[in-house]
Amino acid sequence: MNSLNLRDMLRMTAASSAVLVALLAGAPALADETHLDDIASPAAAARSPAIAVGPQYDTTHVCVAPEDFDRFTDSFVATFGGKKSKQGVFQVTPTPSQTMSQLVLTPVGTISVFGFKTPIPYPFCEERTGYLVTDMDVAVKSARAHGADIVVSTFPDPIGRDAIVRWPGGVNMQLYWHTQAPNYDALQTVPENRVYVSPESASKLARNFAAFSHGKIVSDVRHAPGIEIGRPNDTYRRIRIESGFGKMTVLATDGHLPYPFGREMTGYEVADLAATLKQAEAAGVTVLVPPFKSDGRDAALVQFPGGYVAEIHARSK
Repeated sequence: MNSLNLRDMLRMTAASSAVLVALLAGAPALADETHLDDIASPAAAARSPAIAVGPQYDTTHVCVAPEDFDRFTDSFVATFGGKKSKQGVFQVTPTPSQTMSQLVLTPVGTISVFGFKTPIPYPFCEERTGYLVTDMDVAVKSARAHGADIVVSTFPDPIGRDAIVRWPGGVNMQLYWHTQAPNYDALQTVPENRVYVSPESASKLARNFAAFSHGKIVSDVRHAPGIEIGRPNDTYRRIRIESGFGKMTVLATDGHLPYPFGREMTGYEVADLAATLKQAEAAGVTVLVPPFKSDGRDAALVQFPGGYVAEIHARSK
């Protein structure tokens, strides 16, 4: 190779490198955050079908011991009002099992209660919620396309079909579809699914679920008050999402959480926190964290008979 050809090759390499540097310079420095905004945008959501029905059909799943079943459901209705569906014993898993099952419908959110009389097949009772969808096959396909693992593939139950998916951060969620569409009253207030994940998983969970649900990231606070997670001297990241499935609050923490923070699955909005806590305590509910103020809310954490932990909040006056 002569010196002329060598000089030409070096000039071409330098020019190519300059083009590459220019392209990289034009790329966003925080690609993850840019992608978060992009995939949660209406345009991104429009690329997948909407399959949510409504927040009154999206239930928190609560598993309690059979001997605690009635005490728990009675205390929940006494706290929030509402009514219970007819109780029965069913197989709700793809492999043999038997569980007591009942819906509790309240103005502030619906719960599905299970009291297994047999050993519980994996991974049931690890799912946080059950979300009603308009089409099970479309919902599972969309969940997979948006980064969810299908940990229990679609299976029949006595009144429809179900599947369990797992979102980034290890968030298990049941999707369900009914042969005959249910008809529940609209909620007075929409509860929030409270999801604790690592800082590394928070953005991916938020953007993927927002796109899947055709939802909107309504706030992303990098330094939210630590009192909300039991650490008043610290801060953490809080992301709020709203969609046809209801509300989700993503709490990104280092996992150093004082009890009972991280144990609550759902936050219920009420009109009067003090009055609700008084009703709850009269029904045998224990106040674990007394009321505190943050983010325009008065909030407390409670434990119902049977062990279910919940957050209850009201707008600060």
